[in-house]
Amino acid sequence: MSIPHPPFIQAFLDYLKFEKRYSIHTLSSYEGDLRDFFDYLELTYGGTPLASVSYPMIRSWLAELKLAGLTARTINRKISTLKSFFKYHLRLGAITVAPTAAIITPRVSKRLPVFVKESETQSLMQAVSTVSEDWKTLNGKMIMLLFYATGIRLSELLGLKEAHVDAARGQVKVLGKGNKERIIPVSPALMADLQEYQRLKRKEFDAQVPELLVTEKGKKLYPKYAYLLVRAALGNAGTLDKKSPHVLRHTFATHLMNNGADLNAVKELLGHSSLAATQVYTHNTIDKLKDIHRRAHPKA
Repeated sequence: MSIPHPPFIQAFLDYLKFEKRYSIHTLSSYEGDLRDFFDYLELTYGGTPLASVSYPMIRSWLAELKLAGLTARTINRKISTLKSFFKYHLRLGAITVAPTAAIITPRVSKRLPVFVKESETQSLMQAVSTVSEDWKTLNGKMIMLLFYATGIRLSELLGLKEAHVDAARGQVKVLGKGNKERIIPVSPALMADLQEYQRLKRKEFDAQVPELLVTEKGKKLYPKYAYLLVRAALGNAGTLDKKSPHVLRHTFATHLMNNGADLNAVKELLGHSSLAATQVYTHNTIDKLKDIHRRAHPKA
């Protein structure tokens, strides 16, 4: 049985859940960060009322996190949690000043996205399209095709409903972070595959679920099921160190950018709230342009 949160933490979590409509995974992340912080305050300073939390206390906690070996990216996420938390209570009037105002986030080294090369992607998609049509391999095919053709996140794929597939318009509706909807166009070939999958599902299973993709037992897909199928497919197709659904999301975006797609269009397709998150994919485009310049320009 979990220990109840103090009212000021629970109120913030309820705000994120019911007003901001954050996903269960995001809520869990916020909850864990806040529990860790206030547990630290209890152990280090004893009972600390919300209004008494100070900048030095937060700096002390962040120093402990750094000594424990946490990455700058993880520490920045925890700082973001605290800033949102205290901003919420400042707006309510529970505190008169936010103790996070002077906190400076650590510099994060830029990580370039891992993606599948275009030459390898073609053979990968051909491989999953020619497998036998038992349900496990059929699911593997649909999962791989959807990830690469739409760039959706794992949580978004698991949340796809049959009603989200619009065959007439050649598009699917995706429910992203913060319950924001976006429309992604799909090719006629993928739409035909989706419709065939739906036909087989209705024929195979008596009890129909609203979710688009199901397991061999006709139940809703779960994260580990999809993750393992993607990992196996990527493991058979190439030499990538990282093998996850997000690699296919990176691949989708990188291939679009390398073939001349507009940055803002890629941002919308990925469901990014900020253009800065999408700009990481321009690095690979610049590398490609440099290569073309080196091979094509007489003075390069």
